[in-house]
Amino acid sequence: MLIGKTDDTCLQKLMGVYEKRIMNFTGFDKITLPALKNTKNLSEKQQKEKEGSLILDKLTSSDYVVLLDERGKEMTSQQFAGFLQKQMNTGLKNLVFVIGGPYGFSERVYQRANFKIALSQMTFSHQLVRLIFLEQLYRGLAILNNHPYHHD
Repeated sequence: MLIGKTDDTCLQKLMGVYEKRIMNFTGFDKITLPALKNTKNLSEKQQKEKEGSLILDKLTSSDYVVLLDERGKEMTSQQFAGFLQKQMNTGLKNLVFVIGGPYGFSERVYQRANFKIALSQMTFSHQLVRLIFLEQLYRGLAILNNHPYHHD
């Protein structure tokens, strides 16, 4: 789940490549929530609250929610694959990864989250994070399926 459309057509194409690859391994839905409009008069906190409401409205009580957040747990690709396997073994219905807007998440979204993952200690644009995450999701699934994409 992510906030706002991906503007860059190059990123869109690459994301499409990884989305198709992911679907070879598992079911996958990308939920794009509309970007907020007329935000000039809103503080960062107000923007996070409004985006947070959009996110929370789409979640169900049975969703396992993972935020991509700079304060989350960093993992190697192998560890991420293990995380995916652990979640799949629990029989959960939906594993939902959430990429927030440019200012991050509201406190209510943090409270709802089951887990947080950091892709890096570096900061990436929320547009670029989408591609990086899809590649890592594909890599993790490739590792679990003994696909030769990942090299140790």
